[in-house]
Amino acid sequence: MAGTFQDDAHSFRVSVSALIFEDNQILLAHRHAIDWWNLPGGAVDPGETLDEALRREVREETGLLVEVGQLVGVYSKPLKQEIVLSFRCTVSGGSLGICADDDIDESRYFPCTALPARTLPKHRQRVMDALLNQERAIVRAQRTSTAEDQGLDGESSK
Repeated sequence: MAGTFQDDAHSFRVSVSALIFEDNQILLAHRHAIDWWNLPGGAVDPGETLDEALRREVREETGLLVEVGQLVGVYSKPLKQEIVLSFRCTVSGGSLGICADDDIDESRYFPCTALPARTLPKHRQRVMDALLNQERAIVRAQRTSTAEDQGLDGESSK
């Protein structure tokens, strides 16, 4: 039957991330449990559209209301069986800092040329891709593991 077949080997998590620029700055959220900065966003819940998920995630993590704009990039993360779609967003309301997400302890804007050192590398790449101002979405594989990204593997671990 169409639509009822499910195979874990072919199941992917779909996530979204928001690229919210103000002047020459980008909005990032700080995940206190891992002490890393990232773009607002997260998984698309069952029954949600991409834009509904992105508006929900941004509201929960930053307190802002946004309008979803241009698709900037499609990122394959094969190690996590995840596809991330990154969109430019514009603020339409809300108040920065009112956070309903226990993982986030702060959200603020940073100059695009001076992102915090502890910005997750995959998110840093998405910001740089947005700054290219391409007409079409960039399609990119992000193959590093979470441990590699956070310096938790090999000699870089402490």
